[in-house]
Amino acid sequence: MDLSISSADRGDVTVVHVAGEIDVYTAPVLRERLDEQISAGRRHLVVDLQGVTFMDSTGLGVLVGRLKLVRVQDGTLKLVCTSERILKVFAITGLDKVFQIFDSIDEALAPAS
Repeated sequence: MDLSISSADRGDVTVVHVAGEIDVYTAPVLRERLDEQISAGRRHLVVDLQGVTFMDSTGLGVLVGRLKLVRVQDGTLKLVCTSERILKVFAITGLDKVFQIFDSIDEALAPAS
């Protein structure tokens, strides 16, 4: 049930590293940390889900809500995830069509081609 969240600025992009389980108990912590970044004017976020072992619909809701928040400010929210288990959750819900999901942080940070 533990969740660890850290962040690092890479130019005008903030990379938020998330590890552990994102569920009904920990999702509010993730929401709060992402909101802190957005409130601080960080509109371009990369959420690194490589260390996430489980995510339920509450976690998806947090990510969708933050995506809407940054889009209103002409920002971006990209995800980094290679876990088949987590990617399956995005595919089943159709959110793999909503989010830009990358295999690595470097790919997510690369300029759009």
